[in-house]
Amino acid sequence: MKANSKLFMKKDTRAQVGIGTLIIFIAMVLVAAVAAAVLIQTSGVLQQKAQSTGKQATQEVSSNLMIKSVEGVRAKTSGTSMSNTVDLLKLQVSLNVGSSPVDVNQVVASITDGTTTNTLIYAGNTKSYATAGNSNGNMSSFSSTDAAANLVKLLTANSTIDSTVYDNSKRYYTVQKVRDEDSSFSQSNPVMNSGDLITLYIATTSAAAVTADYQIVGASDTSSGLKASGLTLGTRTPVSIVLTPEAGASTIAEFVTPSSYGVKETVALHP
Repeated sequence: MKANSKLFMKKDTRAQVGIGTLIIFIAMVLVAAVAAAVLIQTSGVLQQKAQSTGKQATQEVSSNLMIKSVEGVRAKTSGTSMSNTVDLLKLQVSLNVGSSPVDVNQVVASITDGTTTNTLIYAGNTKSYATAGNSNGNMSSFSSTDAAANLVKLLTANSTIDSTVYDNSKRYYTVQKVRDEDSSFSQSNPVMNSGDLITLYIATTSAAAVTADYQIVGASDTSSGLKASGLTLGTRTPVSIVLTPEAGASTIAEFVTPSSYGVKETVALHP
């Protein structure tokens, strides 16, 4: 038996027509368009801020610098007359994997022997120790081309900043490039790129070494007279070195000097 089906059209269906309805429709479209534009713009700004914040956060938590090794050098007069303390530290420093370029001008080095702490800046930095608006904060007679001359001045000379005299060994460190394939690193523009390797020199001249008037430190002629750094790196001395770049995490090297230096002029300290 087949069911009967019938179609009925409702007689009460109504529609709105006229200019008023059109105006309301257009207004709704415009409101929706404005709301969509605001949402798109807001999401774009938030995305840019998120990317920028993520990049900065990555730079801050990543370690850009790597201390590959630390060697100590004893001051001497001859091969048999040497200081009982380490009077110069040589840090082999490179960039970590994936690091962005690092301006050594902005790297702060801090070293402590458990009693005294020296906070050091690059010898060519003209701003850090200068008063506002001046550019006289660098090591006096700093050479923009001769790393060896700068090392001698670090160990033996003073700097005058705003009429105040400071021992260079207490305020500065110097550097020398070891590997620089693109020739981008210089004394006046010490920017490290990927693959670069430098030696960072920190003066640790003891008061005893100054009194003994040792004439040589490594390959440097110090006959003009050593300046005390305030540090004393004798045997069994705990030492901590912190390198803090402009962006990125600090790099730390901690070690204890050997129980005896023996007859060695250069002593491996770290790692």
